[in-house]
Amino acid sequence: MSWSDLDRLVADAEASPALQQVLRQCHSRQELLRTARQLGYRLTRADLQNAWLEHHNTAEPQEVDQASNY
Repeated sequence: MSWSDLDRLVADAEASPALQQVLRQCHSRQELLRTARQLGYRLTRADLQNAWLEHHNTAEPQEVDQASNY
C-alpha cells in the first residue's frame, strides 16, 4: 500500500514551495500521479480516490457542496 507515500508527499509539499510549484503544474489526476511517481512517491489512482473520499466524508457539508462544483 502506498498510503504512507501519499502522506509523505503531502508533508513534503507543505514544507517545500518548490514542490508545491511542481504539483501546481499538474492539470489532471493522471498527471499528478505521473509527476509523483517521477519524484519517487509510489502512489496509485486508488490512493488518490481513497484520500478524496476520506476527505469529503469528514468534511463539513458546506465544503462538500463547494467540492462538488469542481
